[in-house]
Amino acid sequence: MPGPLLDCLHGEMPAHPPVWFMRQAGRYLPEYRALREEKGGFLDLVYDSEAACEITLQPIDRFGFDGAILFSDILIVPHAMGQHLEFLAGEGPKLSPPLVASELSDLPAEPSRYEPIYQTVRLCRERLGPDTTMLGFAGSPWTVATYMIAGEGSRDQHEARALAYRDPARMRAIIGAIIDQTVVYLRGQIDAGAEAIQLFDSWAGSLAPDEFDRWVIEPNAAIVAALNESHPDTPVIGFPKGAGEKLVRYAQRTGVMALGLDETIDPAWANEALPKGMPVQGNLDPLLLLAGGPQLDSAIAHILESLRGRPHVFNLGHGIDRRTPISHVEEALSRLRNWQPSA
Repeated sequence: MPGPLLDCLHGEMPAHPPVWFMRQAGRYLPEYRALREEKGGFLDLVYDSEAACEITLQPIDRFGFDGAILFSDILIVPHAMGQHLEFLAGEGPKLSPPLVASELSDLPAEPSRYEPIYQTVRLCRERLGPDTTMLGFAGSPWTVATYMIAGEGSRDQHEARALAYRDPARMRAIIGAIIDQTVVYLRGQIDAGAEAIQLFDSWAGSLAPDEFDRWVIEPNAAIVAALNESHPDTPVIGFPKGAGEKLVRYAQRTGVMALGLDETIDPAWANEALPKGMPVQGNLDPLLLLAGGPQLDSAIAHILESLRGRPHVFNLGHGIDRRTPISHVEEALSRLRNWQPSA
C-alpha cells in the first residue's frame, strides 16, 4: 500500500500532513558524520551504494519521516556527461572544464556513473517499510547548466545568464542536452524503485520573467512530459526556489503534480494563488528550525493553518542547516504529529 506521502502527492488529504525535510540525510546527524569519517569524501559516499543507502535511511530510522530522499547530488548528471567533478573542502563543487570556455561535444560521456545511484535506490526501496515513500531527484536544467557553464556555484549565476543573452542558441543546446540526460537518469531511478521525483531548481530566482519561462518553465515541462509518457503514475514535485510570483505560471505550465514552496513564499498567498487542489510542499525556514523555541512552533502552526483545504506535504523551504540541533527536529515533528486544526 502507498504511504501517506504518496497519497498526498496524488491529491489525498491525510489527517496529518506527511513530512520529510530537504537534506534530511546529512551533516547535522552524528551517524552521518561518523560514516563519512570512516568512508571518505562526499563523492566517495555518493558512489558507494551501500553507504549511500545507509545514509538515506539514517533519518528514517531516527525520526520516522514519511519520505526517504535519495542521498546523492544534482551534479551527477554533468559528471555522467563527462565533466570532471570534485568537492573541495570549504569551496564547494568544481566542474571542469567549464563550458563557458569549452564545448559540450568534447566531453567524454560516462553514463555508467548513473548505475551506483540506481543501485542505491534499489537497496533503499528493498529496506524501507511500505508506508515510507522513496524519493528520487535531479537538478533542473537551468540550475545544472549554471554549474556546468561556470564550473562552480556563484551568487548571481553571471556566466550562465550572460551566455543565455549573448548566445541563446548555444544555451538552448546545453539545456537540451541536460534535459535528455535528466530524463534518462530519472527514468532509471523510477525503474529502480523511486516512487516520486523532485526537480530542484535552486537558482531559478535569478532569472528575469521571460528568461524564467525560457530556461525554467520550458525545460521542466519537457522533462515532466517525458516522465508522464513513460511513468504516468509517478508524481513529480517541482521546486523552483526564488520564483516568487512566477510560481503560478510554473504550476500552470510545467505539468508538475506538486509544487515546492521556499521560505520566502507566504503560504496563505500560495493557497489562494496556486491551482485549486494542487498538492504543495513546504515551507518552514531552515533557520527557524535551527533557532527553535516559540517562534518555531508559531511558524509551523501558521503554515499548517494557511494550507488547510489542499493536499500539503510539510517540509522546509530549503535544505536543513548542518548546525541544526537534533532536539529541534524532534520538537518540530512532535508539533506536526500532534497538530489539531482550529475550529
